[in-house]
This record gives sequence, C-alpha cells and structure tokens, in this order.
Amino acid sequence: MSIVVENLTKTYGLQKAVDNISFEVKTGEVLGFLGPNGAGKSTTMKIITCYMAASDGKVMLDDINTAQDPDSVKKRIGYLPENNPLYTDMAIIDYLKFCAEIQGVSKADTPERIKSMIEKCGLEREKHKKIAELSKGYKQRVGLAQAMIHDPEVLILDEPTTGLDPNQIVEIRQLIKDLGKEKTVVLSSHILSEVEATCDRILIINKGRIVADGTADTLRQQAQGQELLNVEIEGDASAVEKALLDLASVEKVNQIENRPGAFQVQSKPDASSRKAIFDLCVEKKWYLMELHSLETRLEDVFRELTN
Repeated sequence: MSIVVENLTKTYGLQKAVDNISFEVKTGEVLGFLGPNGAGKSTTMKIITCYMAASDGKVMLDDINTAQDPDSVKKRIGYLPENNPLYTDMAIIDYLKFCAEIQGVSKADTPERIKSMIEKCGLEREKHKKIAELSKGYKQRVGLAQAMIHDPEVLILDEPTTGLDPNQIVEIRQLIKDLGKEKTVVLSSHILSEVEATCDRILIINKGRIVADGTADTLRQQAQGQELLNVEIEGDASAVEKALLDLASVEKVNQIENRPGAFQVQSKPDASSRKAIFDLCVEKKWYLMELHSLETRLEDVFRELTN
C-alpha cells in the first residue's frame, strides 16, 4: 500500500509546522524521515495516521483519502508515536490482547498474533510481567508489538529504537528491514547510522519543508560536490606539492598537519584526479603510500541542510 502526500500544510496560528510538502512512499519501501526537533516530522506522521487533521493538502493510502475515510486508514496502519501509548498497569499479554481486540483482530487469530509479536519483538522472557515493571527498552518493544499486532500494511514508527541498547537496536533494525520487504514503512530517528543501515530512501525536512530526498549515497554525492582526496607520497614534500598543483585536474593542495608528504587534494568541478596522481607517481618514480577519497558523512549532509 503506497502513501502519497500532496501539498500538505499544517498551521498553528501564524506558524506553519508543515509547509506545502509532497512525497510518495511505495509498497515495500522503508523511508527514513529526518529533521531537527520542531521540523515537522511528528506532525506529518500524525496527519498520515489520522491522529491530526491537516490545514491543507491531502494524504492518500492507495485510493483512500485519509481525511474522508479515517476508519479504513486506521485499520491498515500501525503507529508507534514518539510517546509510547502504554497502559502500564496491564501485563504485556493482556495489553496485546486488548490492542488486538480494538484493532479488530478475530478472537480465533488473537493468540497466534500475540505469540508472533512476542517472538518478533523479543519479549519472551518478560511476557508475564506488568508493563510498569519493564525497562524503557522493553517498553519500546511492547510499543512496536502493539503497532504490528493487526498485521497492518503500513507502519509509521516515530523514534522506534528510543531507549534500546545496542544489541536490541540491531535486532529491531533487522525486524524493520524484514517488514519493509512486504509493507510500507516510514520511520523517524535521530540516529543517522541507524537510518542509513535500515532505510531504502531518506527524506530530510527542515522548518516544515523538504530539503532533501534520495538514497544516502545520492545525498552524500550531492553534498560532496568536488572530489576531495587524501594523498601521501614518499619524496621531497615541496616537489610533490608543486607537481600535484601542476596537474590539470587539481584545483587546490593543502599539506596535512604533522604529516610530511601527506596532502589533501581538491579536484576541479566535475573532475577526478586519482588516475592523474597515480600516473604522476609512476612517472616520477615516487612511492604512493596513500590515495583515497574523503566521503561526506550523512551527519555532515544533515547539518549542512538543517543549520
């Protein structure tokens, strides 16, 4: 089931929390929804899940308009909001049974669905405990379980790994990737390495507007612009620096501090200097000790787009 967001706007008085954004998430795709605090991520998710009404624009799940038929939408969506919706005085199994009932899961199917969620979310050891007795990480797992109890076609997960330890994060990350093979998944997170490892595509929102949309590699390439290389050549440093600057593809050469013979080389726009540097070393009979591209990190892309 695909999600199509068209010209979506949400205003609070004179402030626009979401400002005329449009995007699509296809079936079998995991979309990472990124942005600083207050950028409009949670507001957008709440509108998609019919938790909140839009001021303008529309959201479609396949051919269902979320504003016109919210009941049909809610049956097809699993939602884990930023503030986990748990009844902490209930035992885990009782809570999941309650969630299955309100989501319309048949009584015959409920025991199997509860068993499946307990296994998938790693709750076997804790399943007989009250939710109030659980750690924050296990409470988050219960929140994931309630979002998936009715086997929805769409999952909207707002910070799904909050409070999980590194081992739990790896497990839940794999679970989300597996779910993404057959469901439509939108997740928000501030852990950029997690988004990069889990998501097929990344959408970055800032001040209510979309500022980037693409794969992690595409966003890095767009941000990187000119090629940047770290080079170390064994030889006279001043002669090496002059020879590098004389290369037709090279725009700038800076010596790396405390590393004689090591340089950061910036190529001209739309040019690559790697082959030219290799050929130079062959011609001069210099030993090439290091040559590698400096890849722009996703964190750098995020900061550049949202500062």
